[in-house]
Amino acid sequence: MTESEVLQVFRDTGALLEGHFVLRSGLHSRQFFQCALALQQMPTVEKLGAALADKVRSLGATTVIAPAMGGLVLGQEVARQLKTRFIFVEKEEGKLVLRRGFKIAPGEKILVVEDVVTKGGRVQETIDIVRAHQGNVLGVAMAVDRSNGKTTVGVPMFSLLALDVEAFPPDQLPPDLAATPAVKPGSK
Repeated sequence: MTESEVLQVFRDTGALLEGHFVLRSGLHSRQFFQCALALQQMPTVEKLGAALADKVRSLGATTVIAPAMGGLVLGQEVARQLKTRFIFVEKEEGKLVLRRGFKIAPGEKILVVEDVVTKGGRVQETIDIVRAHQGNVLGVAMAVDRSNGKTTVGVPMFSLLALDVEAFPPDQLPPDLAATPAVKPGSK
């Protein structure tokens, strides 16, 4: 899939929202990717998952891990496409943890999959968990890189769509955003 085809999927599904949004990172933006809207249709999941799997297949991952909630659907599909194991980390008392009996073997080759990355906080948290269990993080794959490659986490990163979406600290909003009420869509 080309970047323009991926962007069209987000537009067609209503997953690319325009307005004034507060991102999970605390930054404000004119655009928000509500990937869940795109990923509610299994043919779309399969198409995006296949395209992402093709980008990372050569890494040789044996396990895909995703942070809940955003990365779950896409992560599971990428794992299916790669014919690997799928596990996830989830929030417990405000931070991501490995639960539900999931184990990571020392040296296990792991790919992190997320839906959208802006600053990479949840991805870094996931990487830290894998490394704390002595797993080997081979890379990070995502549907949308909102930083257009500016976010780095010390491993190769792969995306279907890389955009330089403006994001502003709350105390540095341009006048048009400051005049518009902010929405925090997240998982709503």
